[in-house]
Formats: sequence, structure tokens, C-alpha cells
Amino acid sequence: MSVQDSLDLIGRGADEVLKTDELRERLASGRPLRIKAGFDPTAPDLHLGHTVLLNKMRQFQDLGHEVTFLIGDFTGMIGDPTGKNVTRKPLTREDVEANARTYSDQVFKVLDPQRTRVRFNSEWFGRMGAADMIKLAATHTVARMLERDDFAKRYTAQQPIAIHEFLYPLVQGYDSVALEADVELGGTDQKFNLLMGRALQEHHGQRPQVVLTMPLLEGLDGVQKMSKSLGNYIGINEPAIDIVTKTMKVDDALMWRWIELLSFDISMAEAATLRIDIEAGQLNPRDLKLRLARELAARFHGGPAAEQAVAGWNAAVRGQGDTAQLPLNDVAVPADGIRIAALLTAAGLTPSNSEANRKLRERAVRIDGTVLEDAQLTLAPGFEGVLAVGKRTFARVRLVAA
Repeated sequence: MSVQDSLDLIGRGADEVLKTDELRERLASGRPLRIKAGFDPTAPDLHLGHTVLLNKMRQFQDLGHEVTFLIGDFTGMIGDPTGKNVTRKPLTREDVEANARTYSDQVFKVLDPQRTRVRFNSEWFGRMGAADMIKLAATHTVARMLERDDFAKRYTAQQPIAIHEFLYPLVQGYDSVALEADVELGGTDQKFNLLMGRALQEHHGQRPQVVLTMPLLEGLDGVQKMSKSLGNYIGINEPAIDIVTKTMKVDDALMWRWIELLSFDISMAEAATLRIDIEAGQLNPRDLKLRLARELAARFHGGPAAEQAVAGWNAAVRGQGDTAQLPLNDVAVPADGIRIAALLTAAGLTPSNSEANRKLRERAVRIDGTVLEDAQLTLAPGFEGVLAVGKRTFARVRLVAA
């Protein structure tokens, strides 16, 4: 691959590359570059939003570069203040170790384990003494720290900023010194910390790293960033059918953003052609979305599971195929049965009984493909079938006595 082709792949979906000319020069040297991305072990259950950065790391691997997945077990005990208007509670050593252990099985669904170096920044910070930390703190001023937007806002609003929070950008920056990184990746909210790495490398006589920031992926609502707390996420450990089902709910406009940031199979050139086909009415966006859903399910669960999930979705939504392809979920119900509205809620198809009743009045509920006419229907233990609410929400359930 030419240098320009490499730059095009690296720049795909990126928010900023600082600085492109430096990256071009390093790529032209022909030597494998040292790529670094740091992760604090605070939320070990990863979702698609987290994989945006992992995908870019994998692209660097595919180009032949050395990738370091850095677990910030030391920085995790400080607490990252990024984007917070209050001091984040630091993690205990026990919290950090427990969370760190869960990472490998998840990240290696994206990264190549044979080409990934996993490091912990306690390797170098554990050897530092108080004098070393004071020397590190002396490299920057309080005024420089207050250039960070979140710090500045808290200072202006007279909200407390703990002294240790100023250490976080310095510690993250020093990681780049310890690893002699050529390129550091991070989200757009990490830009200040990434630039700190450049400054500290220069201070220590190293060539400053290239900084590459990736945008924060919008969640299923298409508005706010993907977040477990907002419930607009797809976890990479979710069943394949859930990954397919949720991806198919993504708005058509957001689909292009997801393709750019999440797909390995659809190039930007092909995406441009597909967009033209859709605008010309020659391609249904649903079919392209299903292609993306299949790719994501296969990445995290393998090809056979992805194909089964797609087959299940086609059977439930399009009426094409055998709904036995859908996973069977047991729902515990009273021995004398359960009303359909309560069942829809218990099966996770509606958020409440009142919403279930509204869907029943709208004739938007189906059992095994047939619209349900009896809103008072009671189903007893032993029932097995596919419940569907609207066109996109469904589940194959079996009722068992509680």
C-alpha cells in the first residue's frame, strides 16, 4: 500500500490528525510505527462506541505497525476528569485489577492478539518516587492546565478541582514518553491529554508523537454519544441477534456514520457508490443496513452466529424463513398464566404495561406473524412463539412456571 493509501485509511473517520505531514514522513520511512492508545479500566463491558478507537488500531495493525493497548491501571486510580464537572471518584487497586482482567477477551474481538502488546502504566509509575512525580508536575503550570475546557468551566463556576486531577493529563502524557510512541489515538475529548504527550516527549528529547483523534459515536437515538447509562448502546458481548436487531433500528442517516466508523468491509469509495444507488432508488437502505449488521455480528460472534441472527431477523420481520433460527428466551410467569400486556413488558418488548396496551390498541402486536385482536389474551406456561411489537421489536419466548 502506498503512503497516500495508508494516509487515506488512517484518516478514515478521524476527526483530526496532528500533524499529517509528520505522519506522512514517518510512514515514508518504511519502519513499523509505535501506535499507542490508553484505556482506563473503569467500564470493562465494551460497546460499539469503544470499538471506534479499536477499529483504528486494527487498521494500523493491518498496515504492519506495532500497536500497544495500554491499560491505565495507575491513571485509573487517579480518575479521569475529562468531560466531568465534578471530581471523579478514584478506583481502588482491587477495582482496577478486576476490571483489567475482563479487557482481553473483548478487545481481541477487534485487535489481532498476535500483533498487540498489552502494557500497564504502573510498570513505570510504580517505580516513580515522590520526587519524580514532583519533577513531572513541574513541567507545566496551573495556567496551562486551566486551558482545558472542562477545568476552565469548573474554575469559572467556582466548582472544586482537586490537585490530583491536574496530574492526570501529565501522567497520560508521560505514558507516551515511556513507550516512545510515534502515534497516539484518542477520542476528541482527549485532545488536551494527547497534546500533553507531544509536549512531554519534546521535553524529554524525543520526537513528538502524531495525535489522531476519533469522534464519539452517536448511539441508537442518533443524537447523544453511545453510552450504557443512556441505554442507546450495543454491547459487543450482546447476543448476535441483538446486535443485528439493534443495528437495524439505526436511522438511515446515521447508518452512513456507522459505516464510516465501524465497517471494515465497506470502503469509503464503495459507500459513495451505494449512497448514489440508494438515492436513485436502486438499493433499499434496509439491505445495506443488514449487511452492516451481519458484519458487526460476525466480528464479535463469528460468521455462523451472524448468519443465524440474520436468518432469524428475516424470519421475524420479513416472514422469510424459519423463526426457529431465533434464540429462545424463557420467561417465568405465574402458574395460572399472564396477560399479554404484562408479557410484552416481561419479555422486554415494551417499557411498561401502559405502553403495551397502547400498542395492542394500535394493532401493532403480533404472535407468530398474526396480528393479535384480543387485548385481554392470557397465555399459560408452556406457550412458545414469536412475539413482535411493530416492525422491528420481537422475541421468541417460552413461558415457564415461576
